[in-house]
Amino acid sequence: MVENYSEDSIRTLDWQEHIRLRPGMYIGKLGDGSAPDDGIYILVKEVVDNSIDEFARGAGTEITIKVEDRKVSVRDFGRGIPLGKLVDASSKMNTGAKYDSEAFKKSVGLNGVGIKAVNALSESFEIQSFRDGETKYVRYCRAKIVEERKIEPTDQPNGTQVTFFADKDIFGNYHYIAEYLEAMVKNYVFLNTGLTIFFNDHKYYSKRGLYDLLMENMSGEGLYPIIHLKGEDIEMAMTHGRQYGEEYYSFVNGQHTTQGGTHLSAFREAVAKTIRDFYKKDFEISDIRTSIIGAISIKVQEPVFESQTKTKLGSKDIRPDGPTVRNFIMDFVTRELDNYLHRNPDTAELLLRKIVETEKERKAMSGVQKIARERAKQVSLHNRKLRDCRVHFNSNHERKNESSIFITEGDSASGSITKSRDVNTQAVFSLRGKPLNSYGLTKEIVYKNEEFNLLQAALNIEDGLEELRYNNVIVATDADVDGMHIRLLLLTFFLQFFPDLVRAGHVYILQTPLFRVRNKKETRYCYSDAERENAIQKLGPKPEITRFKGLGEISPNEFVHFIGKDIRLEPVRLSKGDSIDEVLSYYMGKNTPERQDFIIDNLYIEKDVLSAKIKLERSIATRRSIRQGEIISENDIHLLSPGDGYKWVDRAEVIGRKVLHDIPADEIIYPEMIS
Repeated sequence: MVENYSEDSIRTLDWQEHIRLRPGMYIGKLGDGSAPDDGIYILVKEVVDNSIDEFARGAGTEITIKVEDRKVSVRDFGRGIPLGKLVDASSKMNTGAKYDSEAFKKSVGLNGVGIKAVNALSESFEIQSFRDGETKYVRYCRAKIVEERKIEPTDQPNGTQVTFFADKDIFGNYHYIAEYLEAMVKNYVFLNTGLTIFFNDHKYYSKRGLYDLLMENMSGEGLYPIIHLKGEDIEMAMTHGRQYGEEYYSFVNGQHTTQGGTHLSAFREAVAKTIRDFYKKDFEISDIRTSIIGAISIKVQEPVFESQTKTKLGSKDIRPDGPTVRNFIMDFVTRELDNYLHRNPDTAELLLRKIVETEKERKAMSGVQKIARERAKQVSLHNRKLRDCRVHFNSNHERKNESSIFITEGDSASGSITKSRDVNTQAVFSLRGKPLNSYGLTKEIVYKNEEFNLLQAALNIEDGLEELRYNNVIVATDADVDGMHIRLLLLTFFLQFFPDLVRAGHVYILQTPLFRVRNKKETRYCYSDAERENAIQKLGPKPEITRFKGLGEISPNEFVHFIGKDIRLEPVRLSKGDSIDEVLSYYMGKNTPERQDFIIDNLYIEKDVLSAKIKLERSIATRRSIRQGEIISENDIHLLSPGDGYKWVDRAEVIGRKVLHDIPADEIIYPEMIS
């Protein structure tokens, strides 16, 4: 039957209704806070972006951010929103001050949308402007005004205060992860030198921009000193490490473009071309880029992003009447990087040595790679271990961000997931059993070990993450000792050979229920002993209790609840200060008592195995012996393990301080040592 289509079928939504009905158009995705790109973090970012634009305009050098449970508060010290326009600026779409202003053509937020989206998606949203001795306050509930105060006198400094609670009706039982917010804050100060941000009373400040960003994010020493170059509307930093793959941080107008875009493509191309030209050798591009750690930041007039969340730059030109993004970056890198290498022959020598070593390793593996690729190609046509899905991350499909692959152990577990999965967005890869412990092995093993080779081929990550087939790589194992061991073996594989997959936030652990508690009327699935005890109390007397020993014991009819919209995923997070080598040596080296205890005591991962050992993080230490009464300079410090002292981002609290007693070289600096 044909549906009746008339004038009554046409409906016009209020602005807040449209945002609440289609939040993905404004904030990318929802989520409960488990992933760094979940919507609740985008809400925080949208508010802070406005404060950053004020700083860029020369108004206000401090921003205060507080996150307590679900309450988010942001206070800046810019000029303050004009009081008579406070309601319009916070609740009328396409209202802003950046449309005609030359100063704001390189702003982060341009469309007058961000703050309104936060308002519409919050169960409580408060905004107060302080301007020239006067203030105005408005409070909303789901974008509807519930309190509006008249303009009053104030002794507070100029600026804007925003406080909100994200709506649980939209985001469910969400929570903020401090590490994700901290990473966001650090990027803001790295990209805005001179800006100070207080996040939950901790001070963040950067003096050297992208140089500090690389120092903060590198999981080990670079093979040569960081190359740091700045020009008008462009800044870059780079070195090489010892890890496999490429690691990049890209930004446009202070916005972290996690998916890159035209500027990152141009940067990668320009670096490879410049190095080839400098050494006058036709190196393979992969030999140049392997193990690179780089950062690029540019300013673009009226930038065009591929989505409202601004994670990927689509702009072809730097400005409407200016050069292309590619030519702009190419000109800067080829000139400045070439000059730097001529002025620093020691660095040039170390870089050349790294490229030659990579070239030798590649040639030694070429035969093995060829055979493995052919095998993977043949198997991919009919790989009985892979149950693929229809939508992939490297496509333009509207659901590409939902694309996931479950890595499971055994046919029974694979069967349960396969029968209950969404065939459009969820794939399944079945392991034969415990995979090989790859710790300490070379990348050759990735190609010689059939299972690893097929997994690499399924993910499509041999040449980097640009063509990654699944956004979510989910390790799904039993909640027992063997399952824990398999998790560790898989994490070892990813961290050894594809650490950027972990750093980019693609790897997760699937949490499945340990117990089912039910009576004749209700069934509850419990993920811990505490949840089981609570369920028993709620459903008593004498409810039926089932212990799930393995994934294969959960029927497909039940499994569908655990991998659907209520799926519980714990992200595997690589702490920025962690040395991958040290972490893997601890967990995956010889069968030490420590490792055995860890496996036995942690039958399921609550955060990730890498944050379990804080002492593997790096802290500020003395580069030389410093006598009592001396003042610490930046040249006097570097980074060493363990991680319970000052971090690199805290160095402003160390530099310029007087030493209270003699400190030997390579000693971790603690607060009690300095004035």
